[in-house]
Amino acid sequence: MNKIEEIKSIIKTKILVERLELDDITPDEIDDTEALFGDGLGLDSVEALDVISGIEEEFGVKMQGLSEEETHEIFSCVNTLSNFIHEQLSQTV
Repeated sequence: MNKIEEIKSIIKTKILVERLELDDITPDEIDDTEALFGDGLGLDSVEALDVISGIEEEFGVKMQGLSEEETHEIFSCVNTLSNFIHEQLSQTV
């Protein structure tokens, strides 16, 4: 499993399903390009904060200082979120 796939797996399993307690969906059912908010998974702003906390805990990646536009782009789906995390981790190595 490459690093991006590993990050996606952690996002889906540990953050989206376990942390947010999304009992009605499994990690395998979450599409990498499915919107996290709105018509996709339908997450709300409280859950968004929980996702941010999860990312900071799981990956040690800080999410502060992002513009609203950057935040919307990064959090649009699992793909964009995992790519952002991968880039951040690559810079610290």
